[in-house]
Amino acid sequence: MAAFLLPLNTATAVAVASAKTAENPNVSGVQLPDKTRNSRVLVLGGTGRVGGSTATALSKLCPDLRIVVGGRNREKGASMVATLGKNSEFAEIDVNNKDSLEAALSDVDLVVHAAGPFQQAQKCTVLEAAIETQTAYLDVCDDTSYAFRAKSFKDRAVSANIPAITTGGIYPGVSNVMAAELVRAARSENKGEPERLRFSYYTAGSGGAGPTILATSFLLLGEEVVAYNKGQKIKLKPYTGMLNVDFGKGIGKRDVYLLNLPEVRSAHEVLEVPTVSARFGTAPFFWNWGMEAMTNLLPAEYLRDRSKVQQLVEWFDPLVRAVDGIAGERVSMRVDLECTNGRSTIALFSHRRLSVAVGNATAAFAVAILEGSTQPGVWFPEEPEGIAVEAREDLLKRAAQGTIAFVMNKSKRAWIRNICMRMLETESHVDRFSGFRFPKCIRNAGNYM
Repeated sequence: MAAFLLPLNTATAVAVASAKTAENPNVSGVQLPDKTRNSRVLVLGGTGRVGGSTATALSKLCPDLRIVVGGRNREKGASMVATLGKNSEFAEIDVNNKDSLEAALSDVDLVVHAAGPFQQAQKCTVLEAAIETQTAYLDVCDDTSYAFRAKSFKDRAVSANIPAITTGGIYPGVSNVMAAELVRAARSENKGEPERLRFSYYTAGSGGAGPTILATSFLLLGEEVVAYNKGQKIKLKPYTGMLNVDFGKGIGKRDVYLLNLPEVRSAHEVLEVPTVSARFGTAPFFWNWGMEAMTNLLPAEYLRDRSKVQQLVEWFDPLVRAVDGIAGERVSMRVDLECTNGRSTIALFSHRRLSVAVGNATAAFAVAILEGSTQPGVWFPEEPEGIAVEAREDLLKRAAQGTIAFVMNKSKRAWIRNICMRMLETESHVDRFSGFRFPKCIRNAGNYM
């Protein structure tokens, strides 16, 4: 494995993170500008899995930052502060109370909202408080309604001169930037117009992310899936449309299913790709069966009720944690882009531990904001006003620290050839175009939305 990353504007493959990087995720610290080097960053949900991972990654990436761990549990807060060290403190905060939030935000430079789940939330209370106190903002939202509600505050954020990014975690988040780079590279090389974009995600078990990701998954089963086909919005049943996707070395082939995720709409509108969809799968395989069964057996209204879903989480959590110990927490994202001339490229990101990767990803967005990459307003990650085009390479480098595979702008034909070279022992036949022996299952694979 190699520890290098070629410039993204070369539109060539970049891979793979080294074992050295995996063992030491702080191989390349960040020197922030003088005016933001000692910034105070409040991480809401900082005692949880996602927020705690983000706080840890930030403290390693930028040791001079002062981290405020925001949460409700003082005992957990004290434990996190002890882990982070002298440049950290705990603040007891109610994210649903605007007055409490505004008081907490009054002396911080950036707030990272990681206190999910975001599904079925009716207000953007943290964002509103950030605008009122003129505090830069980042969230890890993974809900379409919440994300576009946050987007509606753009003009207010511009007036307050506040930079804000919504959906700035791992997926959505880093996956959006990966997609934006694929699209930019295709258009800059004049090799056909992008026409189909597919997001495929895999996480083993709960990914070590705890009950929040479990609640998120259940709540998403209550939402109709919005996808786009040749420019037309279509609605589909959640956890249907299964595809078997190869995530490469360390992950392999996994079944993934349609879910309603915000990057589908944002990528369609921002990147102007006419056909877009997103799928997710987990392991062991019986969790996917269970998700399908819940979609078919439970009314959508039940799965949209946060109190009822919380009961489900309490019932399932002990079992999920037990299985997590066996399944691990590997995570992978694959983004496929197809163009009108038949050109197909992929981007791939795989990590052994979601609980670490999500922190690295969110911290990368936080640092980009502190570096001044984000303009005033509320932006999605793929918008150049959110993450400037010239800042994407640094963001992806930081997010990809510790990965077992990281690939950008690789031709799909070369990707399949690499897969097939590893499968020569299987039943196969000679491909007339290249002379390589391709397994029939891949040779006959068709396009999908």
